[in-house]
Amino acid sequence: MTAPLVAHLTDFVDELRRRGIDVGPSNLIDAASAMAVLDLLDRSQLREGLAATLVDDHTHRGVFDRVFDLWFPVAMGKRTVATELPRTEDGEIDVDAVREMLAELLADDQAATDGRLTEMVAMIVDGMGSYDSARGQAFSAYQALSAVSPQTLIAKIAAAMAAGDTDDETGRAGTQPLYRAAARARSADLRAAIERETQRRMADRNGRDKVGEYAVPQLPENMNFLSAGAREQVEIRRTIEPLARLLAAKLEIRRRRAHRGAVDVRKTLRASMSTGGVPIELTHRKPRPGRPELIIVCDVSGSVAGFSQFTLRLVYALRQQFSKVRVFAFVDTVDEVTDFFDRGTEDFGAAMHEMLATAKISTRDGHSDYGNMLRGFVAEYGDTLTHRGALMILGDARNNFHDTRVAALRQLVDQARHAYWLNPEAQTLWGTGDSDADVYADAIEMFECRNATQLGRVIADLLPV
Repeated sequence: MTAPLVAHLTDFVDELRRRGIDVGPSNLIDAASAMAVLDLLDRSQLREGLAATLVDDHTHRGVFDRVFDLWFPVAMGKRTVATELPRTEDGEIDVDAVREMLAELLADDQAATDGRLTEMVAMIVDGMGSYDSARGQAFSAYQALSAVSPQTLIAKIAAAMAAGDTDDETGRAGTQPLYRAAARARSADLRAAIERETQRRMADRNGRDKVGEYAVPQLPENMNFLSAGAREQVEIRRTIEPLARLLAAKLEIRRRRAHRGAVDVRKTLRASMSTGGVPIELTHRKPRPGRPELIIVCDVSGSVAGFSQFTLRLVYALRQQFSKVRVFAFVDTVDEVTDFFDRGTEDFGAAMHEMLATAKISTRDGHSDYGNMLRGFVAEYGDTLTHRGALMILGDARNNFHDTRVAALRQLVDQARHAYWLNPEAQTLWGTGDSDADVYADAIEMFECRNATQLGRVIADLLPV
């Protein structure tokens, strides 16, 4: 490898590290060795070779691909195309005709390999995604995607794929559902191709560093719970099971290190009689690791429901560490919902939906009321908390200016062996607007948990040994 290429690879790896992907020196050496034998003109081969040597976690592949496209672009400047997009008699781009062409191309297995689909994507970005900005021509993936609407092409792609495919016995066209999965995947590929082409054109215009600030997504474990959209929540959900395995391994290491109990003073003194009363050898009691009962009280209103669901998934994956897990949910009224999750832990989404529809969690104005929840919990479920149990409250503490009833929270904290509050909002926002987080934080240990990384770190520190 030449010195400039080695320097470029090193800078690329530094960017991956800055994005949060853990790349060690040995990974960099492996990547350099791979590049020495790969066909550098084959971007697909280069991409897969670098990914195999630099990416250990498959959930990081999306971030790697975006950074790769910035550092190893397919070309510079506008593409040269042999055709133009179809237009109406008025000279405007014929969107319907473009969509029909796209459906046919996406149904053709050869379109992606012979360059026709790539050329079509370039024309779409140039013709349907461009706009005039204060600094000249710019490109918007959102604008192009809104025009072609890849999601609505799935049925047309499936129909085109099934056309001509007949059953030998009946002569009927092939069943559409057989093609819908493939059509859905190709629709997603079209969306990704338009986003990559737009990113490439904007990187030419503004530079890769500036484009990378908004074009490269966060790692799933660093995505904000409260601002994550549907696609981001799917990515976050995939991190929960691996995170639970890591936490279980960490707990096992902690237990091995804490394998001895406290010093048994009586046995130590008795053993010291043989050494003239000098306790040379300490005798320890047999360790009796506790498995406390865990009480979870979670706010399931609005966007906080996503954070509560992720936390419940993680806790249930680790529920063998507790003698029992009981779950209480609330919006403005608290109700026990343990049964929904005990019988539906394989599908938390369905369990959450059923719980929201049937549990008695909102009986007032439908807005979060932590004060009423705390008062109700003390009155109805206060005896569930003992000094053998742990209390965990999940919520942003945005109380909609209701009475905090912080005295009820202090009572619960006094009853429990341990008490914690996990807050998905940044600590800088605690106490602003209708947030009573600062008030509650005076009565209970409150932790910022804005993403899966913070959540995992906090849960790991709170797990019983």
